[in-house]
Amino acid sequence: MTGKSQAVQGTRWLPLGEPTLTRPRLFCFPHAGASAAAYGGWQRVAGDQIAVCPVQPPGRAERYRVPAYHDVDAFVDDLVTDLGHQFTGHYALFGHSMGALVAYELARRLQANGAPAPVHLFVSGRTAPHLAETRTRLRDLPVDRLVHELRRMGGTPDMLLRDRELLEAFLPLLRADFSVNETYRYQPHLPLAIPLTAFGGQSDPRAEEWEMREWATHTSARFQCRMYPGGHFFTEEHTADVLGVMRSELLCTAPLS
Repeated sequence: MTGKSQAVQGTRWLPLGEPTLTRPRLFCFPHAGASAAAYGGWQRVAGDQIAVCPVQPPGRAERYRVPAYHDVDAFVDDLVTDLGHQFTGHYALFGHSMGALVAYELARRLQANGAPAPVHLFVSGRTAPHLAETRTRLRDLPVDRLVHELRRMGGTPDMLLRDRELLEAFLPLLRADFSVNETYRYQPHLPLAIPLTAFGGQSDPRAEEWEMREWATHTSARFQCRMYPGGHFFTEEHTADVLGVMRSELLCTAPLS
């Protein structure tokens, strides 16, 4: 693949455009049902020393005609193919909920391929990948039960949940994203050789503190777990603090210019 065609593919994933490789970059993967817009205001909060790069998965916004993924392997395959030229130099990965699984599996794949590794992996709002899922599986729930679970988690506009026609249009994407999480089967392998930070909500019904701390087993480097007041979408209330942690970690390992 030529550099030009790589850039075209990459721009599909990066609606804010491709950042220069000489700048510290933070690639951000959204939760189930969300788009890159979930991180739309993060650059302003982070400041201009790092580039916040919201990733746009298929099935939403300008990519709504592209089928959404139902499993994480296909997701990561295309990321490596289309954005591999961006995963070099000084960069880090962040993902929330489903996005945490994608970011983790991407980091694992890059390490297995001998590609340039991220300097840090940040995960949020998802149990460690080796833990068996014991909670209600969401992808096949009847609509009424699914709406109940979504209200319990928060983060989904009530207007969407009350409008059945709008909800029905949104459900195929949401169920596909839930499948990425719920069909995942962990395969044991060597831990990542990079620092890993896990963020969690103290009242998150989908990821308790002990489950977030289990992420420690997936790195041979430094690990930290930071818990915040709030539920599954605690990051909405603590964006500045979460971003501050990531910005500091990214900059403290940046090469001197």
